[in-house]
Amino acid sequence: MQGFICVIGVLELPVFVTLRPGFWQFSPMRTRRPAAEQLPADELFRSRLENQIDVRHPLVQLSHRLPWSALEQALSPRLPATTGAGGRPALPLRLIAGLLYLKHAYDLSDEAVCERWLENPYWQFFTGEVVFQTCLPCDPSSLTRWRQRLGEAGMEALLAHTINTAHAMKAVDARELSRVIVDTTVQEKAIAHPTDSRLLEVARKKLVLLAKRHGIVLRQTYVRQGPGLSRKAGRYAHARQFKRMRKVLRRQRTILGRVLRDLQRKLAQQEPSVRERIGVWLERAQRLLTQRPKDKQKLYALHAPEVECISKGKASSPYEFGVKVGIAVSARKGLIVGARSFPGNPYDGDTLAEQLEQARGLLQDVNVIPQVAIVDLGYRGRDVEGVQILHRGQAKTLTRRQWRWIKRRQAVEPVIGHLKQDCRLNRCHLKGAQGDALHVLGCAAGYNLRWLLRWIAFLRAWLQVVRARPSTCSSIMWPPNMAFGV
Repeated sequence: MQGFICVIGVLELPVFVTLRPGFWQFSPMRTRRPAAEQLPADELFRSRLENQIDVRHPLVQLSHRLPWSALEQALSPRLPATTGAGGRPALPLRLIAGLLYLKHAYDLSDEAVCERWLENPYWQFFTGEVVFQTCLPCDPSSLTRWRQRLGEAGMEALLAHTINTAHAMKAVDARELSRVIVDTTVQEKAIAHPTDSRLLEVARKKLVLLAKRHGIVLRQTYVRQGPGLSRKAGRYAHARQFKRMRKVLRRQRTILGRVLRDLQRKLAQQEPSVRERIGVWLERAQRLLTQRPKDKQKLYALHAPEVECISKGKASSPYEFGVKVGIAVSARKGLIVGARSFPGNPYDGDTLAEQLEQARGLLQDVNVIPQVAIVDLGYRGRDVEGVQILHRGQAKTLTRRQWRWIKRRQAVEPVIGHLKQDCRLNRCHLKGAQGDALHVLGCAAGYNLRWLLRWIAFLRAWLQVVRARPSTCSSIMWPPNMAFGV
């Protein structure tokens, strides 16, 4: 058991309980989230967070520079209107946005980011708290509902405001943002490796479970024979006895077909709502029965039919199961200016126009339009109006200056690597095609947050060196309107 979450009542006080193997954790759950000017009277005498933490910390410095008010104005129209008929007030937008930023910046799950928030005063200050809180910020499932409310446009707003902050802090300029490097990668889905034997057994179990849940008595469920055949197929495949393995697979297909047809016959006597609910799974099970190794548009996961098999030519992982995503970064400093998913595994060149269109929308607040796109040979044969496309297939027509920019193309590869290893892009746990789109945007926003924190930490270290050498202060240029404590 990995753990579960419940709400219980103790002395008429709602308590949020996180049950893990080996310990119990109790935290009183807030009934509302007061603003700073609406603190209760007993909290007025508590020490403020800014008096307890190091205000020179990069996360504190960044919290002062992120445009929280503009972010709230951008996200508010996308949220459903609340009525005054009662109920619990919505959580502050800054809290939700801050938790989503921190979740991807520090590679944490929804449950883990709430638990870490409870322990970290810097995270609480970043999300707008005034005094140290001793209760969880929200139920972890609230983050799922907020992501669905925000949608793809709301997550793009989170990413756009990290770009605006970098531009306002003079970390990047307009000329830097006008040149972008574009590449694609695979965002893998959180599914088991798809084998025929396992998929057939999972489909049989699912149909039997649905029949039992709705009171449908099947003629035979094969509850003992099914798991044994799945184990036997795995042993035969490991021993390279493929003829015996194929015989087991034929038997598994026969069993699934019997269960499927039996359920279809008895489903006609059920209510329309039940037929509709079970019909989705019957259709997927039928796809598993009819698909063959050489077929296109195969089903690789019963619960995630949107998963695609993508081959990127890697020796370590020839086939990856997920969705293709595009990444656009600034050519010199590696700030992400675009990230989106492309269902259907399209040709890389066919994604270029949509990727640059998204980057143009994210950069509109800083009045920048991408003018140069540096790509690899996978984008050959495609042009975008108003944008100069550079790749090494144009060797005979390129100038020396353009060649220098093409040599920067591989700078996008470490960005993709850090997105996968540090910001959760290596595995998507969100549901459906919409979950794929939201996840890649959240990963990009988390990466940009880490980028800004590194830049602030570098400036602080640079200031310490400058102050240690007073004679060099006049000879070193300092960005205007910037002030950092050391």
